[in-house]
Amino acid sequence: MTYNPDKNGYYGQFGGAFIPELLFPNVKELEDNYIQIIESESFQEEYKALLKDYVGRPSPLYLAKRLSEKYGGNIYLKREDLNHTGAHKVNNTVGQILIAKRLGKTKIIAETGAGQHGVATATVCALMNVECIVFMGEKDIERQAPNVARMKMLGAKIIPATSGSKTLKDATNEAIRYWIQNPETFYLIGSVVGPHPHPDMVARLQAIISEEMKWQLKEKTGKENPDTIIACVGGGSNAAGAFYHYLEDKEVELIAVEAAGLGVNSGESAATSQLGEVGIIHGSKTILMQDEYGQIVEPYSISAGLDYPGVGPLHAFLFDSSRAKFMNATDKEALTAAYELTRLEGIIPALETAHALAVLPKLEIGENQTIVINLSGRGDKDLETYIKYLE
Repeated sequence: MTYNPDKNGYYGQFGGAFIPELLFPNVKELEDNYIQIIESESFQEEYKALLKDYVGRPSPLYLAKRLSEKYGGNIYLKREDLNHTGAHKVNNTVGQILIAKRLGKTKIIAETGAGQHGVATATVCALMNVECIVFMGEKDIERQAPNVARMKMLGAKIIPATSGSKTLKDATNEAIRYWIQNPETFYLIGSVVGPHPHPDMVARLQAIISEEMKWQLKEKTGKENPDTIIACVGGGSNAAGAFYHYLEDKEVELIAVEAAGLGVNSGESAATSQLGEVGIIHGSKTILMQDEYGQIVEPYSISAGLDYPGVGPLHAFLFDSSRAKFMNATDKEALTAAYELTRLEGIIPALETAHALAVLPKLEIGENQTIVINLSGRGDKDLETYIKYLE
């Protein structure tokens, strides 16, 4: 596939593994084994059984009739919010905990922004009786209190990141520092970011989303391919999963939606593709927001899960090659879209997902057009924010 990384972990010019020497054996061990493990019969059997009986997959593909009436076309929602733990993140954590166990790892570390990945990691660690440490920005700990409580209840130890903007970037920094000091641990990365092979491994585990979309669309519309797929992008794992099986089908339009915060050029934004340049962050070469000296510019978004200064290398390549169209939505547009979905369809989306919904008014939608929006998470964790802005 054009969109799989090469043997050195590069998507075009993006990717690779820029890591300290101490981490090399750990990363190399994963690189040498992950595809073989994922493709093995025993892994697939256990993975699929857990996705079915524990996670609750397949997640439904729902025709949002009132949303479709408002914007035209046929708008389907891929209901990842109905998964156990409330988001797409669990697809990846179930897969990675099985890989970790096959590699003999007994201690898991993870980073989290909105807390969904932290909860999903703590969940599978409880399930498999494995020690779990989650790094989370101090600011995110405050704004995602329900998820923090869930992680603690599941037995995870939470370590706050108190440097920088005290958000996802800083949590990832702290996780990588800990990993360097404790290389025997397994770093369960939550998005398609980090050194190779992490972006590819996470994309393969999230590909279950588009795998299901194909047969569900065939069942509902008579054809496997929609006209357009829309997903929000921070690091980009839900988008990678939703796009994965359509990457080679050029007739399917892929739209990635970033968080514009208070406005792309406001200085308070996380619209990486618009504001970023090529650089290295968290072990891979990608597009990231940086100043003239190469120092990372602090991102901002009302949504903790999109509050990240870069995108994963696959998405950097999709942007650079124009395979995906990158759009953005402000805080205000995301809030408006969230309230609209709630009132039209009775579904409260996560703030991250609301950014994907927010581009609907900006699109020209034909009467017979089929659009799938990846509804990546539910809004329970964001209720405090929603209530604050509720008119």
